Amino acid sequence: MTYQQTLDWLFHQLASFQRVGKSAYNEDIGNITALCRQLNNPHKQFKSIHIAGTNGKGSTAHLLASILQEQGYKVGLFTSPHLVDFRERIKVNGAMIAEHDVVNFVAAQKETFKNLGVSFFEMTTALAFQYFASQQVDLAVIETGLGGRLDATNLIQPELSIITNVALDHQNLLGNTVKEIATEKAGIIKENTPVVVGPTTNEVKQLMRSVAELKKAPLTFANLQTKYKSALLGACQHENTATVVAAVNQLRLRNWSISETALSKGLAKVVQTTNLRGRWEQIATSPKVICDTGHNLHAMQTIAAQLQKEVYQNLWIVLGLVADKDVSGLLALMPRTAKYIFCQASIPRALNAEELAEKAAAFALKGRVVQNPKQALQKAQALANENDLIFVGGSTFVVAEIL
Repeated sequence: MTYQQTLDWLFHQLASFQRVGKSAYNEDIGNITALCRQLNNPHKQFKSIHIAGTNGKGSTAHLLASILQEQGYKVGLFTSPHLVDFRERIKVNGAMIAEHDVVNFVAAQKETFKNLGVSFFEMTTALAFQYFASQQVDLAVIETGLGGRLDATNLIQPELSIITNVALDHQNLLGNTVKEIATEKAGIIKENTPVVVGPTTNEVKQLMRSVAELKKAPLTFANLQTKYKSALLGACQHENTATVVAAVNQLRLRNWSISETALSKGLAKVVQTTNLRGRWEQIATSPKVICDTGHNLHAMQTIAAQLQKEVYQNLWIVLGLVADKDVSGLLALMPRTAKYIFCQASIPRALNAEELAEKAAAFALKGRVVQNPKQALQKAQALANENDLIFVGGSTFVVAEIL
């Protein structure tokens, strides 16, 4: 099979949470354990850092990878979902896995996938583990896909665990309260392994302390008073930077050499070094167009705060949501003075654009429907003047289609 044929097979044969939602979520790690055993347990052949959290884990992962690369380490990076190319999920020193490596892995393991009934994410995780082992990385930065305790990535025994923050998201899978969700995230804390927790509430701090004490895991809370800044824009990035600085200090205590120069340069050059996209990213001028992948209540609060800092004549918002989110909660946070174009990503989970417009009207959000995200952006650009601002978001998949 060609690379494209391989991707088509994966997307249509293996259940993907990003596309279909809850039905693709496996509530144990039996499949990934069996698959990795068949591959000679590649996750045991390299050192790693494990990151969970409701928001910020992708940015935190890229910032850490950038710093480690500046220090001269060979760094694996596993994140999800991808925006443009599946291979964005698996990188070594900022370079995506080669197409032939994806094709060869799937061809060799296709029957195993079928026999075990693995999900798309489990397959991707195993591919990343095998690739990092074959590349002999010095350290791999591994982001969880969903939750933590039952996530496919939770096979690893990392040098350091990081939990960025905890907020309401995926309640249908992780729990209906912040405490229940925090318990799932805390599932990545390992025995005698240091853990860094990003800025969070006292309730979450208390839970993390209890789990860390039980596991005898040294616990550090990130300090928001950090002097460091990263190149990433957006109201939430100061929190992510503080978490990364705390993580670097813990790695130093574990005899990982990371200079002040590498720390500063890694933060400043994260976009160039890791090719990170979709985080308050400006993709056009006159009018200015910004996109952001934030897609839950906590993320939308920070996006709303960042929009208030922007200078513009009129604000246009190209908005698409997925049906299994708190749609009403998200719409309640959106600015009423903006002009909306409602769209729909081409995945089964996407909320119908017409239905979104109807729900939005109940919150006095007015606009028109253009179902295709690319065409929705083009419509906004045609209607806006050069001093306006167009924001694109609500769903990772809307941003992905536009990019």
